[in-house]
Amino acid sequence: MRRIAVLTSGGDSPGMNAAVRAVVRKAIYHDCKVFGVYRGYAGMIEGDIKELHLGSVGDIIHRGGTMLHSSRSEEFKTAEGQLKAVEQLKKHGIEGVIVVGGDGSYRGAQKLSEHGIATVGAPGTIDNDIPGTDFTIGFDTALNTIIQSIDKIRDTASSHERTYIIEVMGRHAGDLALLSGLAGGAETILLPEIENNMGDIIDRLDRGAKRGKKHSIIVVAEGIGSGVDVAKDIEKRTNLETRVTVLGHIQRGGSPTGFDRVLASRLGAYAVDLLLEGKSGVAVGLEKHQLVHYPFEEIFSKPHQIDKQIYELSGQLSI
Repeated sequence: MRRIAVLTSGGDSPGMNAAVRAVVRKAIYHDCKVFGVYRGYAGMIEGDIKELHLGSVGDIIHRGGTMLHSSRSEEFKTAEGQLKAVEQLKKHGIEGVIVVGGDGSYRGAQKLSEHGIATVGAPGTIDNDIPGTDFTIGFDTALNTIIQSIDKIRDTASSHERTYIIEVMGRHAGDLALLSGLAGGAETILLPEIENNMGDIIDRLDRGAKRGKKHSIIVVAEGIGSGVDVAKDIEKRTNLETRVTVLGHIQRGGSPTGFDRVLASRLGAYAVDLLLEGKSGVAVGLEKHQLVHYPFEEIFSKPHQIDKQIYELSGQLSI
């Protein structure tokens, strides 16, 4: 295999550029030509493909977002769209593709593999919701962004003696809410994986008020509903004054942490190794600090799970 392509797809995450850099430079180290597919699968269908060189990925390891840009393509979900994409890859002589993204991106990579294009996936998403790896590229950076925000909000919460609801990303996965809530000292954490009882939340707030606590932080994963609705419910049931902060897309931006840069570099380079070994239809990951890879089918069959021990610990420490 001498011609490899790399693309980023779905929601961007800090560290994607570090992964692209690793793919390009590791492939060139092995005397391969590398092509960047711009704008994800949509760009692949349109033939927005350019050869990348060592200098093409210079000075990007510290930048958030993705130099290849990203998009979601409805056309690629169709058989006709997939055949157009394969035709473009063959036109450029590309034999293998490395896809950096989340679940939807992996499913697209699996389709390419079924059409005879060797594919390897690398987990790029801030949600940390991809099985087969302990951490996804961008999760650590987003986590630290949220923690910094919680710290700042706590300052004003204590000054005005209010209860603050902080809504974070995580439509189907509560890892960001869970770990940021624990690290930020939140009194309550609401996750899509755990059934939430408003009565228990009110009891916890009442206990805090009785011992003289003047403010509280509640972290809400967007998957359980609106932080605004949670705040309204609390105000109906108590005399507490609440405020809501929805962090939104600030969580996706920023320079990647050292952890994410190293993770992305290792996974990107490992993906190249697997392609050169003849592997296809697999995703790379990091488990117990070791590089691993699993077939896409196995990744899709495993449900995402949170660490319930950490959830229990957060409750024990916020009494």
